[in-house]
Amino acid sequence: MSEGLIAEQVRRRRTFAIISHPDAGKTTLTEKLLLFSGAIQIAGSVKARKASRHATSDWMEIEKQRGISVASSVMQMEYRDCVINLLDTPGHQDFSEDTYRVLTAVDAALMVIDAANGVEPQTRRLLQVCRARNTPILTFVNKMDR
Repeated sequence: MSEGLIAEQVRRRRTFAIISHPDAGKTTLTEKLLLFSGAIQIAGSVKARKASRHATSDWMEIEKQRGISVASSVMQMEYRDCVINLLDTPGHQDFSEDTYRVLTAVDAALMVIDAANGVEPQTRRLLQVCRARNTPILTFVNKMDR
C-alpha cells in the first residue's frame, strides 16, 4: 500500500468510545447509530434473556443473558467521507479497566448521561480520565422522557 493511500485512510478514520455509568444507554445509542448509518438493518435490544434480537455489540453469551456489556466491542460504519470506529464500552465499575484502556486509543469520547440520574460517580471518573488524556468529549443526554 502506498504512503499516499495510507495517509488518505488515516485522514478518513475516526475512533469514538461511548462511555458512561451503567444503564445510561450506551449500547442502545450504539445500536441507533449503526442503524441510522445503514451498518445494520434492524436494531437489537439490550433486554436480558428473552429478547428476540440482541444488541449487535453484545456478542458474548454472558452479555446477552445479563443485558450488560462486560468487554468493549468495536463496530465500524461509514458516514459521508469518514470511516467511524465506534467502541461500546462497559459501564460497570468491575469492568472499568477495559474502558480505561480503550480511552488511550480513541480520537474522542461520546459521554452518555441519563437525564433521570444525572452525572453519576462512574461517569465523573471517566470524565477525569478523558481530561487527563486531553480526549475531546461529546455529551449526549439520554432518557429525556423520564
